[in-house]
Amino acid sequence: MSELWVFAYGSLMWQPGFVFNERASAALIGAHRSLCVYSFHHRGTTDCPGLVLGLDQGGACRGVAFRVAPENRDETLAYLRAREQVTDVYMEVVKPISLLDGSGREREAVCYVADRGHPQYAGRLSQARQAKLVRSAAGLAGSNLDYVLNTVRHLEEVGIHDAELMALAGRLTET
Repeated sequence: MSELWVFAYGSLMWQPGFVFNERASAALIGAHRSLCVYSFHHRGTTDCPGLVLGLDQGGACRGVAFRVAPENRDETLAYLRAREQVTDVYMEVVKPISLLDGSGREREAVCYVADRGHPQYAGRLSQARQAKLVRSAAGLAGSNLDYVLNTVRHLEEVGIHDAELMALAGRLTET
């Protein structure tokens, strides 16, 4: 059994929920971070959906990669599948990532990519529509507003500038 790498781009960055042996800044080419998934479970309901992040086609994404020891591989994958695939809106795929720790290492990592054919795929919504959904939604894991603001705060802490999310956070915190 081999080690496992997991690429995190949203709440997994600040709340992984699994044991890992290494954490490093990382980049994924071919997908970008986007509030493109309606949340009916963790951050919203079917009657009042929220919006959560997904990896959507095209571009690039900076995030965090976690290295999981071989003995924790199966447990970690089971946890991630229970967390990320509640409604099967994400496809679990393995993609090449580059670690941005100065080592020049490239690894294969498990990533959760938005399924554009799934009914929960929201696509690209206007900032006004995103703000309206985020402000009004809450699910089993808490408010959608907290999710977005926590993610933006964590991105800032690790030096990742996501202009769209930061603009949305500014809109959400306006009085």
